[in-house]
Amino acid sequence: MNELHPRRRSQVVRQSLSVGLATGAYGVSFGALAVASGLSLWQTMALSTLLFSGGSQFAIVGIVAAGGSGVAAVATSSMLGLRNSLYALQVSRMLDVRGLRRVAAAQLTIDESTAVAVGQPERQASRLGFWVTGVTIFVLWNLATLAGALVGDALGDLRAYGLDAAASAAFLALLWPRLRSREAQAVGVAAAVIALLLAPHSPAGVPVLVAAITAVVAGVRPRRERGVPA
Repeated sequence: MNELHPRRRSQVVRQSLSVGLATGAYGVSFGALAVASGLSLWQTMALSTLLFSGGSQFAIVGIVAAGGSGVAAVATSSMLGLRNSLYALQVSRMLDVRGLRRVAAAQLTIDESTAVAVGQPERQASRLGFWVTGVTIFVLWNLATLAGALVGDALGDLRAYGLDAAASAAFLALLWPRLRSREAQAVGVAAAVIALLLAPHSPAGVPVLVAAITAVVAGVRPRRERGVPA
């Protein structure tokens, strides 16, 4: 097994840390918004520690804040988290780990750790990038979530500051960079239209769930037509 040159290793670590620091700090927003939506400190921390998926976490907070049911929140979060299962198929071959390390790798398989890993030309660099990025984000995301939740508790009802509406804005901020292709933009517009049409006539959370299912189905179908495994 070839070892990375020290200079190359440092380059990968710097890249991974820069991504990890930028992403992890964003957990402050989640912590504050979760408290604003009515979640307790322990519920908020459990989401960041066990679920550990920004998009899914913000989706849960947004649905709960809107008065949606827990079933709708969990279902929507699960649909949004399906992409991590697709990442795992590629990452598992790249890392080739067993036992507890495999469990840890599954927990750390998110957008950012996968992106850094697959962006490296060498396998050793991919492994290093995955672990450094994933661990950095996990630690900082949970610390930042705690800080945000504590600030939210200190300020009281954050809805008075308008922060309950910020969950949707935060989720959009995570989604926007991924809408680069026309195909992705079309799917996004279709899902948004469906959610808007259903919103006046269905319980809170249901429009988001239906829109998420639509997006997943529409996103998987073109991949199969091109012969790409879904």
